[in-house]
Amino acid sequence: MTKMANVVLEFQACAGDFEPQNRPVLILGHQSNLQRVSWSLVKGKLQPAVSKEVWQAALGTLNPNPTDSCPLYLNHAVVAALPLRVSRHNSPSSANFVSRLVRTCLPGGTNRCIVMVCERSDVFASACAIARAFPIFSRRSTSSRRAEKKHVTVEFVIVDRDGNRLEPAEVQCLSNAAEGVRLAARIVDTPCNEMNTDHFLDEIRAVGAELGITPVIIRGEELKQKGFGGIYGVGKAAEHPPALAVLSHTPDGATQTIAWVGKGIVYDTGGLSIKGKTTMPGMKRDCGGAAAILGAYKATIKQGFKDNLHAVFCLAENAVGPTATRPDDIHTLYSGKTVEINNTDAEGRLVLADGVVYASKDLSADIILDMATLTGAQGISTGKHHAAVMTNSEQWETACVRAGRSSGDLAHPLVYCPELHFSEFTSAVADMKNSVADRENAQSSCAGLFVGSHLGFDWSGVWVHVDMASPVHAGERATGFGVALLMALFGQASDDAMLKDVSPLGAATVTSGDQMERDCKRRRLV
Repeated sequence: MTKMANVVLEFQACAGDFEPQNRPVLILGHQSNLQRVSWSLVKGKLQPAVSKEVWQAALGTLNPNPTDSCPLYLNHAVVAALPLRVSRHNSPSSANFVSRLVRTCLPGGTNRCIVMVCERSDVFASACAIARAFPIFSRRSTSSRRAEKKHVTVEFVIVDRDGNRLEPAEVQCLSNAAEGVRLAARIVDTPCNEMNTDHFLDEIRAVGAELGITPVIIRGEELKQKGFGGIYGVGKAAEHPPALAVLSHTPDGATQTIAWVGKGIVYDTGGLSIKGKTTMPGMKRDCGGAAAILGAYKATIKQGFKDNLHAVFCLAENAVGPTATRPDDIHTLYSGKTVEINNTDAEGRLVLADGVVYASKDLSADIILDMATLTGAQGISTGKHHAAVMTNSEQWETACVRAGRSSGDLAHPLVYCPELHFSEFTSAVADMKNSVADRENAQSSCAGLFVGSHLGFDWSGVWVHVDMASPVHAGERATGFGVALLMALFGQASDDAMLKDVSPLGAATVTSGDQMERDCKRRRLV
């Protein structure tokens, strides 16, 4: 159960029977699935106000294009239909439309019910989509005065399973995933005066305490002393010092080490290469990668995880001040490589470079995934709904796309071609610059390559870069994007059956025994 703000979101195997005037209800699903549902499974939430004939007539009037809804009884009961079909680059669950219909069609009230009708393969994505419709953060004066909590109970009717109900373990998985999504969205929605690096570290400590993990924190001048020139250089001008924080899960019997590295820029003014008055608002969201990793890490470890899993948070505020990094400054990053700064507003790649190298050198990670709101160009490359993915592994590129479809956090590949693109960072006085020479040459790909270059393009492990600058928000609200994607992508190493089912990776995807022998450390996830 998630208890925050004034909405309590609870998943149940069976939400019980209520008359709709006492508990308003939204029944939601693809039209074909709604038509497969037996009247006996929904009548307890509709009768006596809605008869079987009215229910069947309503289903007959639905004509989704792409969605449609029909009131069943005044403003207390609604049935809504998802798109009839989706393209190959969308999720079969129609997750984005699930969130949209919940926001627009769920009747008002303090005690409400959502009945989600779907196939078992769409349960996880649908639950995360429902969670996105209930953001937590609010500083409206009316909401702070409202004492009573609003309850929303979610029940799934699974049309391709005998019994049609979720098992208790599945309910727990969905609850943890929804809590992770809402946690990430709350952090991203919170402005920097309430979510600076001090506050973000408190969030990390709180998750660590719940999981029984004490975070490792390197902060302020210690970053400089230990060679983290990227994180320190970006955050040194801020009132609240930058930090590298690490949560580590190291179970017995682990066969590989995975690191998730998150960009946590709690506010991005652009630094001395300052943003304009129209482009700076919203930069509280520049910690979206780190927030998603924190939410996903909490949910993933709660569900049980077989392998070593580290969450690395690169936290800084890109502020303007007397000690701010200047264009032309040269910093030495944790990799030992030198970077000439030609744009202080290309700061995310600097903190991530330190983070991924720490994951490789200090944590001995076999698989490193970094997640970041890295470039505005991502939205141009892959749009507002699909994260942009770049990786040194073709198999993981495919897996990310499949995990996006199964989780509802959609992803699409970027060009990976360092031999053509990395020359954009050529410097006459350092190993590289931090921003491209030609902004019309695959900007998002180049930004990812900068991060990967500090690992080295010949690094033997798996490196995945996820740029989710646009999907991190919808309008003025955070989406919690990335939590479901990470949980699904790495689900094969989970103890949880549902996460295994939505994971695109596993022994079944390996076709060559020789490949297994050559690369034994990847045997579970690849």
